[in-house]
Amino acid sequence: MTDPTDRFEYAAAGEELFNYCLWPYAPAAEQAGKFRAVNLLYHSFAVAGAHERCFELVDRVRAAVGVGRTVWGVKKLGDRTAWEFYFYDYRRRERERSIAKVLDVVRPVMRCPVVPNERLPYFMFSLDVNDELLSGARALSEVHMYVGNVGSSVSSGISYSLRADETVLENFYFFFDARTQRTDIIAKVCCSAQIDSTAVDVDAILWPELMDCTTVCIANKARSDCAYFSGLRVDQLLLFLERLAYPEATVAFVRENRSMLDHLLFDVGLDYRSRAGQVEILKSGYYAFF
Repeated sequence: MTDPTDRFEYAAAGEELFNYCLWPYAPAAEQAGKFRAVNLLYHSFAVAGAHERCFELVDRVRAAVGVGRTVWGVKKLGDRTAWEFYFYDYRRRERERSIAKVLDVVRPVMRCPVVPNERLPYFMFSLDVNDELLSGARALSEVHMYVGNVGSSVSSGISYSLRADETVLENFYFFFDARTQRTDIIAKVCCSAQIDSTAVDVDAILWPELMDCTTVCIANKARSDCAYFSGLRVDQLLLFLERLAYPEATVAFVRENRSMLDHLLFDVGLDYRSRAGQVEILKSGYYAFF
């Protein structure tokens, strides 16, 4: 693989920064001359030994939707690494960043048989990325599409898996202010079929070290629940990576470049359930934008 440092990008003063919902935030420190968040994505490609087409995929996406308008996620599933790219357009049916447009742009890198219905009022969609897709060994079999959850008392969304022959319900998401809705967050975690809150310590899910973030999202999934923490500083990202045993090369890169990343805020998530009084982490990920 090409040395990813050859592609590293550096921020200029005044650049816009976005969280994993593509909501803007103010830099946590002076940013001129420091790493753009995409450098972490590039480094993850190298650590995982990703197919060379990963860089072409980023370039194609940027050409289609613009620089700084796509969210990336690096996912840890056991010993495997995968990626997910997220696209937002809150104008819904008046959107410009559509599923059809992005699939057309990435088709030379990732084949996909899904034909989306662009009349649906979605505000977001995402694509899973792994080496099998990048190498051409298989086609992209699904697109994750997100719509609003009308009637919820908090900001909420629903995701569906769009496939060639069916649409399948996936997850429900509920967003809470970490500072003012802590009681509601705990109640949401405890009101679940995936954990026995009388037998497990909720702090094993809502890590105290992460709870001074800006937003906590709790998701209900088919086989687990998930907690997302948004607006974390680089030292909190480092703690997350260390505790969940991410590759040492990834941990070392963040540790050694703390001063080049301290202007950014990060988002992380962990899929969990409880078994025999213990919280199991099934999957985790960290997020930023490119």
